[in-house]
Amino acid sequence: MRVYRRIISLALAAACTLPGAAVAATIVDADRDAGSAVDVSKMPGHLECVPYARTTSGIQIYGDAWTWWSQAKGRYATGANPRVGAVMAIKPFNNSKLGHVATVSRIVDSRTVLLSHANWSVPGEIERNVTALDVSPNNDWSQVRIWYGPARNLGTTHWPVSGFIYNAKPGAKLKDAAPQRETTQIASARKAPSKKGRRSDPIGDIIAGNF
Repeated sequence: MRVYRRIISLALAAACTLPGAAVAATIVDADRDAGSAVDVSKMPGHLECVPYARTTSGIQIYGDAWTWWSQAKGRYATGANPRVGAVMAIKPFNNSKLGHVATVSRIVDSRTVLLSHANWSVPGEIERNVTALDVSPNNDWSQVRIWYGPARNLGTTHWPVSGFIYNAKPGAKLKDAAPQRETTQIASARKAPSKKGRRSDPIGDIIAGNF
């Protein structure tokens, strides 16, 4: 796996996991060689999850991330299954009051997708093609673990998910994307042992109140 970083000299307010923090934008492509089904190669360096998800998915919803699921009702098709280009709507959880939205860039298997999103691992950072793993007991994508960049592994927090918003009208027939090959990043996440005495998701723990 090769990780690319491009630093953009911007200072804006991050609006999802750490609202109000002034930061510099960073773009991280976690799996550039594998490519992406969502073309984000020419995206500007947005610092917030909402405008980034809106631009990469084409879903024209505005407002805080936690409002997207309710706003989508009657306007866009929604469901429990991930599809390429869909937006994963993550619920507010404990100390995370604004929720989070991320665009699905690839389907890997029935319990693994890649996401492209902003303002998650590091305030202001854009991450492309990072792993999200379904950890729900019924394999219904109601809980996920998401790649945490600084730890180079999946975070430990089980984030609650409302569902997926598709860029289609309600009732539209949608095609499921075929799973693609496992990436180096996913393979390393599956094999990487946890380090005793260390949190693998410190920001997630702080946001969720697990500290």
